[in-house]
Amino acid sequence: MSVATESTETFASLNPATGEVVAEHPVQDAAAVAAAVERAREAAGWWRALGWKERRLRLLNVKGSLTRNLNRMAELIHQETGKPLQDAQLETIMAITHLDWAARNARKVLGPRGVYPGIMAINQKCVLEYQPLGVVGVIGPWNYPIFTPMGSIAYALAAGNAVVFKPSEFTPGVGVFLAELVAAVVPEHPVLQTVTGLGETGAALASSPGVDKIAFTGSTRTAKRVMAACAENLTPIVAECGGKDACIVDADADLDAAADAALWGAMANAGQTCIGIERIYVVDEAYDKFLGKLTEKARDLRPGFDREAAYGPITMPGQLDIIERHIKDALGKGGKAVVGGAESVRKPYVEPVVLTHVPDDSSAVREETFGPTITVHRVRDLDEAVEKANETAYGLAGMIFSGDRSRALDAARRMRSGMTSINAFAAFALVAALPFGGVGESGFGRIHGADGLREFTRPKAITRQRFATMNLTSFGRGEKEMARALDMINLIHGRRYKR
Repeated sequence: MSVATESTETFASLNPATGEVVAEHPVQDAAAVAAAVERAREAAGWWRALGWKERRLRLLNVKGSLTRNLNRMAELIHQETGKPLQDAQLETIMAITHLDWAARNARKVLGPRGVYPGIMAINQKCVLEYQPLGVVGVIGPWNYPIFTPMGSIAYALAAGNAVVFKPSEFTPGVGVFLAELVAAVVPEHPVLQTVTGLGETGAALASSPGVDKIAFTGSTRTAKRVMAACAENLTPIVAECGGKDACIVDADADLDAAADAALWGAMANAGQTCIGIERIYVVDEAYDKFLGKLTEKARDLRPGFDREAAYGPITMPGQLDIIERHIKDALGKGGKAVVGGAESVRKPYVEPVVLTHVPDDSSAVREETFGPTITVHRVRDLDEAVEKANETAYGLAGMIFSGDRSRALDAARRMRSGMTSINAFAAFALVAALPFGGVGESGFGRIHGADGLREFTRPKAITRQRFATMNLTSFGRGEKEMARALDMINLIHGRRYKR
């Protein structure tokens, strides 16, 4: 069973570009969510008992099924989000690669391994393993409705958990289709179920006592509400929230490549990307040339729903007001629109907007815009660029363009973010082995990579005494045994260390 259907109330999934109804889906209430979680609990026991080899095989077959249905999934994403079909295809490709990595690497990362016990416990055989949590609830976003939740779903399943997935109400069909694909490959038990609905459905999942962990992606504001719901049962949560990511352009950067990457980072998916570029800090010597190249490229972009469009509509209608407010606030405080302006907001689309001379205290610099707008700032040097980039409560990702490898790496390390790419946009998202997540108001915890697999497990430490030796944890402990222990600890750790 892929979707709980205990409700007669429905809601419509709409194409944001045309307003047409894509499909109707049931609104799952708290009882339906509880039933799904109960089924997941039974499925989790069966899934865990299958073992590493069988789970790997089945997940690789899920990957194969998703690959064979790639165009069907991409068309559904295209219809529900309005993003260009090729962007939807690229997103699905990325989801496939992550599913493949999780399936192939779960045992190596999480399987039992020996640990050296140290001299004081040399008689102990030590084993560390990572056990599945049980039931993982995934609350997914609408902007990347297959790639982003797959970063939790694939890794949770590979770790041995069952998953209950609540997709965004804007993209429910993607979640339903994914669960159907999994059910066709794994028909015995519902290891992945999708529950559809509005905010109340997500709240029911977050507050369910049967859920062992929540993986949430969305706004910082919503994350706080989800955390409050999780607190009722002390349910742990991994949260990937918003961002206000910066691009830094050094004086010796390849300006053509920097402008191309920055433009894609800012405008792709209509700017509706958590790791999208919203601020650019350019070292003084390169500023004018870079800005010229960026604006020239930006003027050629056109939103729409046709195959030639660079990007699609604003998926969530309420975001249009935020985008327009940020543009007007920037202009009202002395900013200059070198491409577009407030008139670029034309529901349901927003044409490219490039702003300069925007004060640091404006909402366009301080708040997440989530639209195809960008602010470009002149800075004295790379140090000031890093300082300005870090002046935000967010800390998700960032990008640095520089011709000097060591300078770029040093700046990347100093950038307050969970991820930084050098001389490319968001390359870390393409690398399944790397962890993905932020700091500050961008959230905590990690998906993807070995850290993402461990995120959905609990470490289990096991010791086994191999032979008897001095027993210090006994009321029968004698003075001689304690003296031997003190002599040994002094011999091992009492020396003075020199430079």
